[in-house]
Amino acid sequence: MGLYSLKKFTAAATVVAFGCSLANAITPNKLVSGGLLAHTGATSTDYLTDGYLTNWKSSNAKEIAINVGEGPSKLLINWESYGDCAWATDFTSGCGHTGVALSNFKILTSANSTDGTDGDWEVAASIENNPVMARGVTIDFAGKSWFKFVSEGEVGQLLEIEAFDMSNGGTDTWFFMGSSISQMGIKQQDTDSTTAQLIHARFPEYTPAMLRGGIGCINSTEVVEHLSEYLEYAGNVKFWAIEMGTNDAWGGGDWNLNTYVSNMQTIIDSAKAHGITPVIARIIATDSAKAGWQINPAYLDAVDKLIKDNGLPQGPDFYSYFKEHPELLASDGVHPNSDTKGGQAMHHLWAEALAPLYAAGDTATTPDNFTDLKAARTSKFSVPTVRIYKKDNLLYIERFGKRFDLTGHQF
Repeated sequence: MGLYSLKKFTAAATVVAFGCSLANAITPNKLVSGGLLAHTGATSTDYLTDGYLTNWKSSNAKEIAINVGEGPSKLLINWESYGDCAWATDFTSGCGHTGVALSNFKILTSANSTDGTDGDWEVAASIENNPVMARGVTIDFAGKSWFKFVSEGEVGQLLEIEAFDMSNGGTDTWFFMGSSISQMGIKQQDTDSTTAQLIHARFPEYTPAMLRGGIGCINSTEVVEHLSEYLEYAGNVKFWAIEMGTNDAWGGGDWNLNTYVSNMQTIIDSAKAHGITPVIARIIATDSAKAGWQINPAYLDAVDKLIKDNGLPQGPDFYSYFKEHPELLASDGVHPNSDTKGGQAMHHLWAEALAPLYAAGDTATTPDNFTDLKAARTSKFSVPTVRIYKKDNLLYIERFGKRFDLTGHQF
């Protein structure tokens, strides 16, 4: 099935971990801005809406308008800025980060503009003192067709603007919290498809809203110290895809293990308390021949236990994959290499890990007694056929010909 094929599924456990229930089903939020022209005064461009964070295609225009047409009553507007690819510049003392965030601006809407400058405009949102490079806000959009960013200060390098139809209360929103592994991998421009694009290829109904939140040098203690800011600026996202632990486990020892576990539990509890579902990746392996050390197995066991004890979705296994593919790591033996598509691999691995959640979401609102989820449509990755059926008002799952209840018990 190719380089990024899913090597194994833990039968029902993957689906069970996603909470295959009506309450946890993902509600799609259609991307309505993809490929549209972004008007910046006398010029217009489509690279602000192409889905890629190509850093030499950025805008510092103080006014940017997009016509998504009539229809949505609410929009989620996401934006991504460049800087040095870190989500925030002052959350960690281990590295110095630079970049200008889109800090002070308004989002305006119009029902009668013809070119993004004329017509009548109303203020839909005012953003003040924003310190992060990626964020999303929901605005009222009933009867409107245009939205526009109007900045009061320096804009920095704006890479991407996305608008999603939230009229039906969409929940397909993701924040990728992480360290330099995610800063260099998930925000890497050298990838064939993003996680969101891969999910959409497999499940066309879904267009995930995706924010990158990697910060180089950050560890779990510093995340906890800044949890209030994570929640303020990414607390309106329904899923946190978390890559964390490389800096906690640095050097290969386990002296920091208890602190790491305590911090991760705090992150999990805080996310859940705000209606956010955490999905945690297993810590990426190093190339020990280059790095001189490897992740202590105790950290991997701790991640597995945190996932199991908290009933969380199963995230990607970065450790096993990169242990088998050290050529995808940079010369330091730690970080994903853009030249050899290390970041691209991360996107594919996230998409493969999250695919069962979307498969479950397809059936969670279906009252039929039996639903057969076909495998790949036009996908670059594939998942095994999943059958979810209802008997005596209980949901059951069939994978690989074996049947399980929602506790993972085979019968």
